[in-house]
Amino acid sequence: MLPYALIRPVLFALDAERAHNLAIQALKLGLVPARRIKPDTALAVDMLGLHFANPLGLAAGFDKNAQAVDALAGLGFGFVEVGSLTPLAQEGNPKPRLFRLAQDRAVINRFGFNNQGHAAALPRLQSRKANCVLGVNVGANKDAADRMADYALGLERFNDVADYLTVNISSPNTPGLRTLQSRAELETLLSRISQTRAKLANPKPVFLKIAPDLETAELEDIARLTEGGAVQAILLSNTTITRPESLRSLAKSETGGLSGKPLFELSTRKLAQLAKLTKLPLIGVGGVSDADTAWEKLRAGASLIQLYSALTYGGPELVAQILTGLSARLRREGFTHISQVTGTGLADWS
Repeated sequence: MLPYALIRPVLFALDAERAHNLAIQALKLGLVPARRIKPDTALAVDMLGLHFANPLGLAAGFDKNAQAVDALAGLGFGFVEVGSLTPLAQEGNPKPRLFRLAQDRAVINRFGFNNQGHAAALPRLQSRKANCVLGVNVGANKDAADRMADYALGLERFNDVADYLTVNISSPNTPGLRTLQSRAELETLLSRISQTRAKLANPKPVFLKIAPDLETAELEDIARLTEGGAVQAILLSNTTITRPESLRSLAKSETGGLSGKPLFELSTRKLAQLAKLTKLPLIGVGGVSDADTAWEKLRAGASLIQLYSALTYGGPELVAQILTGLSARLRREGFTHISQVTGTGLADWS
């Protein structure tokens, strides 16, 4: 396999969504070889009854339809999250809807939960072989009469194949979805989640995925409402609808959610704020692009971290680079285990 630096100009000459689809096909066909990364037990994380070989995961959105789970696990991730998956297949928003901001090492998308639906993804997940923690991210159809019922159905459908499930209420590309983060609607949704899990013989942990654009009072509401046990962890964050003044790329004015390097500071500060408000485990997402940014997410209160947009610029080699860097940083800073880093930098980030 050629180094990604040689392949990237070819991919960047293509429409961004087409290039992404080609990457999924290459993974499915075995054209992206597995990385032989020597496990470092100091990076292993045990959380909510799950064993993560390392704290670095792939965020939802990359493999929406669970087409390449085994190949993605082979890159060295400690966990892989697929989706978002809605009960019924839907096309999502009109194209073009994915834009590279190369000068900013960022991405803007306005996909709108485009996916093949539960029925297509379920058999793929039932046949997976990789021994890697699997998360399934569930969403609601755009035209659903009862969005909360869509989430409940997702929890039921994928409970037996997932190691954990993520309830995504923070995509900015489905009209009205983010209102589920408001106090009244979230309270109702969490009640529905509890009722659904109570019916399952072996309910898997549920993570709640929230936006980085929430105000402090909204984070306080979320922290308070999630104390009831409906969800077992919080994932912060999804993309942002804000646009930092520092953006230079021509596509910066495109509508949609911004991810990648410019999201790092906002999402990390919100992560630290939330860490002070809750005892739930946190998964830090947003702008992770190297070992240093991964390290800072941990310092800001994360127990696990995820990336996605950075793969656009760093390629599959990035996973091993980050893990190697984390191992070296751990020993350089005098820690014996990665869990000791979590929350050590709260004062710096909040």
